[in-house]
Amino acid sequence: MRIGYARVSTQDQHTTAQRAALKAAGCEVVFQEKASGGRWERPELHRLLDRLRKGDVVVVWKLDRLSRSLQDVLVLMERIQEKKAGFRSLTEAIDTTTPAGRMMMQMVVSFAEFERAMLKERTKIGLDAARRDGRVGGRKPKLKPRQQQAIVQMVKMGKKTATDAARQFGVDRATVTLLLQRRLAA
Repeated sequence: MRIGYARVSTQDQHTTAQRAALKAAGCEVVFQEKASGGRWERPELHRLLDRLRKGDVVVVWKLDRLSRSLQDVLVLMERIQEKKAGFRSLTEAIDTTTPAGRMMMQMVVSFAEFERAMLKERTKIGLDAARRDGRVGGRKPKLKPRQQQAIVQMVKMGKKTATDAARQFGVDRATVTLLLQRRLAA
C-alpha cells in the first residue's frame, strides 16, 4: 500500500497541491499536517509510522516535507526500513526500494541540509547588515517617543496609573507596563 504524507509549515499554507500529487502517485491514504519540518512532535507523521506494514511505501511530494534535518530524515528512514517498508519522494525521484534509490536519498538529504544551513547563514548576514544600517525588524511601536515620555512622566509623578494611561492613549495595559519596566530599569 502507498501511504502519502503532506506537510506545510504555517497556517496560511495549504497541502492541496501535495495531496493531489500523492493521489496521482497512487496513495490510498494521505496523512497531512501543519507543523514545522524542524520539529519532531508531528502527530500525523507518527500515526503514519505506526500504521506502516511490511511492503508499504511512504510517499512524499518532496523530501523536505518529511523533515528539514538530516538526522531526523535518517531516523525516519531507519524506522521505515525496520518495518520493511519503502520510501519514495516524487520530486527528487528517490525510491528506497532500490539500491540506487537508497544512495540517491542519502545524497539528496545531505544537500538539503547544506541548503538549509546556507539559507540560515544568508538570513543572519542580511539581518546583521540591516541592523548596521539602522533598520530593526519587528512590529512598529504603538506609541510615539513623545507619547512614551508623557506616560512615564504621568505615572512617575502619580498623576495617572498604568491602567489610566493605557486607556488615555488607547493601548493595552501590558504595553504601558512593559514601557515602564524598560524606562524605569534603565
